[in-house]
Amino acid sequence: MPSIETVFNLTLVVFIVGNLLGLGLDLVLSDARKTLTDLRFVGHSLVWGFVLCPALAFLMVAVIPMPAPYGIGLMLLGLAPCAPFVPMAARVSGGDLGYVAGLMVLSSVCVVFYMPLMVPVLVHGFSADTWTIAKPLVFFVAIPLVVGVIVRLLSPRGADHARPVVKAITSIDTGLMLLLIFWLYGRDFISSVGSYAIGSQVLFYALVTAAAYGFARRLPEEQRTVLAIGIATRNIGAALAPLLSVAGTDRRAIAMCVLAIPLTGAVAFAAAAIFGRAARAV
Repeated sequence: MPSIETVFNLTLVVFIVGNLLGLGLDLVLSDARKTLTDLRFVGHSLVWGFVLCPALAFLMVAVIPMPAPYGIGLMLLGLAPCAPFVPMAARVSGGDLGYVAGLMVLSSVCVVFYMPLMVPVLVHGFSADTWTIAKPLVFFVAIPLVVGVIVRLLSPRGADHARPVVKAITSIDTGLMLLLIFWLYGRDFISSVGSYAIGSQVLFYALVTAAAYGFARRLPEEQRTVLAIGIATRNIGAALAPLLSVAGTDRRAIAMCVLAIPLTGAVAFAAAAIFGRAARAV
C-alpha cells in the first residue's frame, strides 16, 4: 500500500501536469503571439521574473536570519514566477487575459531552462546536479504544455472537449493535494511560526507586486496588472519539483514552498481587488 507521502507526490504531479496541459489546450496562439511580440511587456516580464525576483530572494535569504532550509525554499520560489491561478486573479483585476496566457507560456518555458542553470549557483545548501533539477521540469512542465498546444493546433474541437475533463480532474486532484498538504505538513507550518518563514514570504510577495506594478507605468493598465499579479504569484509545482526529486530533502524546505499556496494567493487576490477597484474608479 503506498504511503501518504507517495500519494501526495502523485497528486503534485497531476496538479503540475494538469495545469500545464490545460494551459496548452486553452492557448489561443494569436494571443500568445501578440504577447511574445510585445517587447516592452516581455522585457518587463523577464527582468522581474528572472532577474530581480531571484535577486530579491537571494538578498532576503542573506539578510533575514531564517533557518537554511527555509532559505532554500524561498530561493526556489524566487526562481519560479506565475502560478496556475493567475487567470482567476487577472479577471478580478480587469487584466488582459490574452496577455495572461502569453505570460504563463513565457514563464513556464523560461523556468524549464532557467531553474536548472541557476539553482546550483544561487541556492546554497541544495545539492543536485543540473539534470536532476531539469528532469521533473521537462517531464511535468514542458511536455504537458507542448502536448496541449499540439492538440489545440491539430484539433481545436478535440481540445475544447478535453479541456473541461482535464480541468475537472485537476480541480479534484488539487482539493486532495491540499488535504494531504495539511495532513503531512501541518506541524511544519506551526513550527515555522517565529522562524521568519511566513513573514519573509509575505514581504517578498508584497515588495515584488508593488515594485513590478510601480515600475511598469509605460504599460497599459490591463497589461500592468497582469504583469504585477504574474510576478507576485509563484509556480509552487515548479519550486517543489527539484526538492521532491532529491532524497533526504529537509521537510522545512518543502514546507516553505507549500506555505506559498495560501500566502501568494492571498497577496495576489488582494492586489487584484485593489487594481480592479482602481480601474473601475477611473
